Amino acid sequence: MKSDITDIEEEIISEFEIFGDDWEGKYEHLIDLGRTLPLINEKCKIEENIIKGCQSRVWLNSELKDGKIYFTADADAIITKGMVALMIRVLSGQTAKEIIDTKLEFIDKIGFKEHLSPTRANGLVSMINRMKLDAIKLSEK
Repeated sequence: MKSDITDIEEEIISEFEIFGDDWEGKYEHLIDLGRTLPLINEKCKIEENIIKGCQSRVWLNSELKDGKIYFTADADAIITKGMVALMIRVLSGQTAKEIIDTKLEFIDKIGFKEHLSPTRANGLVSMINRMKLDAIKLSEK
């Protein structure tokens, strides 16, 4: 059974705490997470699924199944792919309300706000906004 968002965030915080202040290690872990991202169906790599505001191209597909929202994604940059993999790990399989209401505090707690370049930080905000917007749209169906 899928854990709630807070539990998943705590797991992620613990994973990144292992690296302490070693940002090279944290980025390597993020890249590894991107490599584990399940492949998005090639049919979903269409213009309307590209997240606007990301420097690299990021495709996000959202589906509602049994009252929960599931995301698949891909990106053409390895760090970005890791970031979207983290977001999917936290948000996929949750209800629209849970996705919309979450504060995603793990992002600050693992230090991403101060260590991402401004363009990557903007891309992360765009990812979050798009996932929440998709949750709103799917909850209205």
